[in-house]
Amino acid sequence: MRTRLSQRTVITLTLLVALSALAGCGGGAGDGESTTGTADATAAAETSEASSFKATPVNIHKLPLGDGKFEDSGPKMGSAYSCITDFNGGGAFEQGPWIDAEAGTWDLSKKIYVEGRVHWDSEFTQHVSGSERDLEGNGLPPQTTGTFPVEESDPAYEYDRNPNTISSYELKASLPANPKRADDPACLGGTIGVMKNGIPLYSPFDAGGRDAVATEIQDHCDAHPEKTGQYHYHGLSTCLYKDSDESRSVLLGWALDGFGIYVERDSAGTMLSSADLDACHGRTSTVEWNGEKRRMYHYVMTLDFPYTVACYRGTPIDEAEGLNLGTPGAGTPGEGPPGP
Repeated sequence: MRTRLSQRTVITLTLLVALSALAGCGGGAGDGESTTGTADATAAAETSEASSFKATPVNIHKLPLGDGKFEDSGPKMGSAYSCITDFNGGGAFEQGPWIDAEAGTWDLSKKIYVEGRVHWDSEFTQHVSGSERDLEGNGLPPQTTGTFPVEESDPAYEYDRNPNTISSYELKASLPANPKRADDPACLGGTIGVMKNGIPLYSPFDAGGRDAVATEIQDHCDAHPEKTGQYHYHGLSTCLYKDSDESRSVLLGWALDGFGIYVERDSAGTMLSSADLDACHGRTSTVEWNGEKRRMYHYVMTLDFPYTVACYRGTPIDEAEGLNLGTPGAGTPGEGPPGP
């Protein structure tokens, strides 16, 4: 059995030196939303908010494994509220040695990644028009990807022989530009958002209902294609977020209900964990939104399961061109059963 740390793993470990976890959620599950006033008031609010946080370390060597942690009756801390409970297989055929299934944990520092550096001609635009945020693109990433299908010479081949090829498609979606919280949370389908580079974000599960971030082997940008060729993420990508970014709140994309998806850190540079968030994996705090500072609800990406959106606080869109809004892994609408 071959196991070696990739350049992507080294980058991740460097990131983790600066980013760990964040506790004391302050307005974590609050409903408040407001636009800050003067520059002095904004600075004072941000300073007060940041100082209320205390770091709660996440052990990257024993991250919780999310296999089967989905609920169909409503939100639950540490799980994802999923519209889908009938998972029918697909994905990696064998769990790697970085997973301790008996203990229910996995070690991020030991996970391997699909090799390769492939360049693509990416097209993506987003702009706000009235009450909507319009997204258009071709589904190809601006960053390099790994080599797919996975080659036999790649160590990843021993665990995940992803046979799919990255393909372009037409993406057209309109999200609420100023989303509002719904009366009740909504469950997740396959695709749960679109990142700021135009690449879809899938739920935290693979087609077998397992923890996709831990089990499936992605490339150095933490993404891979499914059977229709749609390149996608399941969690945080170091190609979207760098440890050199000193901002305490960085927008990475948008959930299908229109709310932003961020990475957040405290004044010491530590990163929020799932313990700092509500059951939908979000919180209310001051972030930059549509060019201004606003205290509002948003989702937060973390290193621990469920990693990102765990249920919708707003009302998700129910139609879009190029996005699968149903079963995880099924790709674009009408393309058949789930794949990796």
